[in-house]
Amino acid sequence: MFRSFSIFNYRVWFVGALISNVGQWMQATALSWVVLTELTDNDAGAMGITMALQFAPPLLLVGVTGWVADRFERRKLLAVTQTLLLVLGVAIGVLILAGAMTLLLMYAFAFALGMVAAFDNPARQAFVSDVVSRDNASNAVALNAASFNGARMIGPAVAGVVIVAVGTGWVFLVNGATFLAMLVALALIRPGELVPRAKTGGAGRLADGFRYVGKRPDLMVAFAMVFLLGAFGMNFPIFASTMAIEFGQEADGYGLLSSILAIGSLTGALLAARRDRARIRVVIGGTALFAVAAAVSAFMPTYWLYALTLMVTGFAVVTMLTTANGYVQTTTDPALRGRVLALYMAILMGGTPIGAPIVGWVAAEYGPRMAILLGALAAVAAFSIGAVWMLVSGRVHRQASHRFRLTIDETMPLRVVGPARAEFSDEVAGTTPIRLPRERGGDPVAPAKPRRA
Repeated sequence: MFRSFSIFNYRVWFVGALISNVGQWMQATALSWVVLTELTDNDAGAMGITMALQFAPPLLLVGVTGWVADRFERRKLLAVTQTLLLVLGVAIGVLILAGAMTLLLMYAFAFALGMVAAFDNPARQAFVSDVVSRDNASNAVALNAASFNGARMIGPAVAGVVIVAVGTGWVFLVNGATFLAMLVALALIRPGELVPRAKTGGAGRLADGFRYVGKRPDLMVAFAMVFLLGAFGMNFPIFASTMAIEFGQEADGYGLLSSILAIGSLTGALLAARRDRARIRVVIGGTALFAVAAAVSAFMPTYWLYALTLMVTGFAVVTMLTTANGYVQTTTDPALRGRVLALYMAILMGGTPIGAPIVGWVAAEYGPRMAILLGALAAVAAFSIGAVWMLVSGRVHRQASHRFRLTIDETMPLRVVGPARAEFSDEVAGTTPIRLPRERGGDPVAPAKPRRA
């Protein structure tokens, strides 16, 4: 489960990211609460707009940000983006403490945070493959998710206590300080021990990432599922804050809901780290579990019963997203990994500008329970896409020896760009067919099928 910790650079990166993620979750909690209770009168629609402004830039700039992540040294790029996020967080905190923050000004800061995150996210996701070899990439991605969700257990709860005790402005200042941990980690990483990167030509290759995904039906299906879940199912700040208010809770009650959600999320991330590889069938199964858990949570009559269902919801969504992320990383051509991950992050986060305002409007007009059911319905649609593709693609087979037992073929990665040396790994060996030599005077022997799951 923790094999990536044997690598010095990954240990340093993990610690810095964990501290920074705690601050990020504190800021996310405070930002939602400020908009909902201080800058508006419990207006979930305004909260949806704030989320949309944060997540729109990754979608709008997907081609540029992916190319930047592939073209420039990611460690230095991350140092720049983390510094900018530090400055923005401190500026928001100072304005709130000074009483000068307005809703329109918060919209502007939300958009600025989204602009920086558009460059930070693909670089940070792809940097994992610079720190560890492809053999450990899936494990490292899962441990990153564990760090992210471990911070999610701590950050919102601490933020809720700080908000009640001294006010929201101080939360943003604390978040600014936590970015220093990431900057120190980037400085301590040993450049000579990073995995060599495969590179391609300049700006003329920006479209390669789109072309690559366009010829990978498995990635297109995974991206479609991630989009639906990201747009309508993962608006947890809207769901948790409005449900907390419905149950008569304050900021600490809202923060506790986010931390309880993270308990299930952390469990899902750790179990993902135990798997030898990321499989798309786990993505489909996680989506189905999310649909069920979200639907059940919408009918919970008390605060604590709702909180209990959030653990299952968190487990399902992180299982789905962590596996999807690992699948993309380990089956994508190394020369295009940054661009494909930028597209993945744009689809995951870029769905929010579409879904968050709709979900916020539904929560404001019809109540938070209807908004949660809308997310569950989107998850059902996502599951249907994955399940139908799995059947139509011919990857599901009935075993000859067991009439009612099914097996699923692994999906082969596809190279559609110029040659780029890819390192050997179990993932490559397990998903690449072996071509047999031609028989004399006859047709070539058919390639062996990829081994089944």
